[in-house]
Amino acid sequence: MALSLNIAVADEVSDVQALLASGKSAEGLKKIDQLLTAKPSDPRLRLQRGIALSLLNRPAEAITVFQKLIESHPELPGPYNNLAVLYGNQGDYEKARQALELAIRTNPSYATAFQNLGDVYARLAGQAYKKALALDKSDGSLPLKLAVVQNIFEASVDPRTGKAASAIAVPTASAPASTAATVVAAKASAPAKPVAAAPAAAPAPAPAPVIAAAPPVSPVPAPASVKVAAPGAAPVVATKAAVAAAAASAVAPTAAAAKPEPARADTANLDQQAVEKALQAWAKAWSQRDMFAYYAAYAPEFKGKSATRKAWEEERRVRIVGKKKIVVTLSDIRIKVSGGKATLQIRQDYNSDALSVKSAKTLEMVKSKLGDWQITEETAS
Repeated sequence: MALSLNIAVADEVSDVQALLASGKSAEGLKKIDQLLTAKPSDPRLRLQRGIALSLLNRPAEAITVFQKLIESHPELPGPYNNLAVLYGNQGDYEKARQALELAIRTNPSYATAFQNLGDVYARLAGQAYKKALALDKSDGSLPLKLAVVQNIFEASVDPRTGKAASAIAVPTASAPASTAATVVAAKASAPAKPVAAAPAAAPAPAPAPVIAAAPPVSPVPAPASVKVAAPGAAPVVATKAAVAAAAASAVAPTAAAAKPEPARADTANLDQQAVEKALQAWAKAWSQRDMFAYYAAYAPEFKGKSATRKAWEEERRVRIVGKKKIVVTLSDIRIKVSGGKATLQIRQDYNSDALSVKSAKTLEMVKSKLGDWQITEETAS
């Protein structure tokens, strides 16, 4: 009986996927809602519902679906990646980054999430270069760096096939179970359309490689018009060699253009500012009950007093999400930075619908390889 039921559910999910893949998103959503009436907790159907809402351009509803799915099934990587696409489409690359890192944490072999994360970092780099250019228009290397980043997202040819990269990689009903993780691909001028297969209960062979890209929000001003190659003309490909050459020229200005480098800000002071920013982001995520940002504030190995990281995350989720409101206010912040480590002493004022507590806390933070400051120890006194 159990085997037959599983086959039936798999067939239902495949039917829904077929509808979404064929562009019948409204019909697919209607069918999903009918199936969820009988199986309201089925994670595969809930995942497909979020995807259908995304395809119907209802991002707020889709985000809610994915967030609730993560709350009940934090071990699934697909919903995190879907959230990253939606956050990216809104231009919130920081949240997209956090969601993708959580996806990778749940599945370290999730290639699509790694590729999307690389694209998100490129978008963040573009924003940083653009801001630097606004502050220092005399730096001749910045426009070239911006061009290199922008080049990454130009429409190109898939070097593996010699054919133009497709906008969407749609897994079929017979795709490997590991395509449970959302496969995302997008043209530089079109919104990302997340598509996913049903979540897998166990590891499966890796899916065929796909072209994945971050949500297409340009970090630099878009050109007035888009140049299209004439019929029969060879497509323009942003090759690694071209990007490397542009990067080399960007970081090696000519002697004639050389100018004295401005004095660098004190590194220790910058680290102190970064630590305080990470601290305030942690308090904000806690207050907003944003579990993705809250988990990301802690180093991957942090598990509190729980036996495992997963057990700690579940315990915190129950305590935080179950509250109607939370307000965390920090004061008397004292920070001591030493190399890649920081010690913080703070006064914490915690208020929720059920509890109001003022306490002193000591936090230990470390600087990750990616440059983020994350909590490794947390003690109350």
